[in-house]
Amino acid sequence: MDKHRNFCGAFCGSAVEGWIVFYGRLRSRAPQPRTGGKKGRKIHKGTGVVHTKAQCSHPDFSRDLPPFLLVFAAAICYNEGMKEIAALLKEGETGEKFARFYDLLCEWNEKFNLTGIRGREECYRKNFADSLLGEAFFPAGARCAEVGSGGGFPSVPLMIARPDLSFTLIESVGKKCEFLRAAVRELSLPAEVVCGRAEELGKDPAFRETFDVCCARAVARLNTLAEYCVPLVRVGGLFIAYKGDAAGEIAEAGSALRTLGAPLAAAHPFTLPGGEDRRTVAVCKKISATPPAYPRGRGRERSKPL
Repeated sequence: MDKHRNFCGAFCGSAVEGWIVFYGRLRSRAPQPRTGGKKGRKIHKGTGVVHTKAQCSHPDFSRDLPPFLLVFAAAICYNEGMKEIAALLKEGETGEKFARFYDLLCEWNEKFNLTGIRGREECYRKNFADSLLGEAFFPAGARCAEVGSGGGFPSVPLMIARPDLSFTLIESVGKKCEFLRAAVRELSLPAEVVCGRAEELGKDPAFRETFDVCCARAVARLNTLAEYCVPLVRVGGLFIAYKGDAAGEIAEAGSALRTLGAPLAAAHPFTLPGGEDRRTVAVCKKISATPPAYPRGRGRERSKPL
């Protein structure tokens, strides 16, 4: 995937923009475009996420979009995104790498448990497609860390789709580290594997506040996960958490995120294709250095979460 492309593609962007322009003209009854947009709702062309009360950049857009148009536009973006993901998973060089990655998972899963998801279709949907839902939020050329890599989700699918990304894969279980090294080698991925604990590496100057992005999936509740991940992120970088239907968990983590210097920037909901599995990608922007006391270590991140 080209590093400047996103899952919606040019068609999605132009279609949504066209409907916004059309509706804006109907509402304004102006034969010519007007300058100076007012506040309204804006649809992020890269993700299909609707941002409310944001400044709209298009001069024809002068009033709030009605609910039917918001739903319509978001549906276009979502459907186009799913088509793009399906193409990445099954076609061309990326399709070949995903097939090889699936074979590796099956081979190593017989030795020890890497994933409880069995079968090609379920693995492609719940592991591979799920990992790619957050692709658009990773900046081009980002140096990333992943905490609790396990079977390599979301890092390995992201590197297959986005070879401009590089990863440091942090995993504390030796056997899982062996698998990750095999996957990196077999798939020629831009990654290194570090066998260690995030709460210890977060204190190490070689790792602390050095990454553009730190991400994790299925590791811990968000308030605990933040204390593992945020100390690894440089000021100005991102902490990206892959969660399930996580509204309550996100609200619970608000204080922890602010304490660590990375308040929530946005929470993007998704539904996996072919089912009703709800997912959320929480994106947190690091705006200040993490206080030296964090991570606290000795299991306090889980036993006494912030």
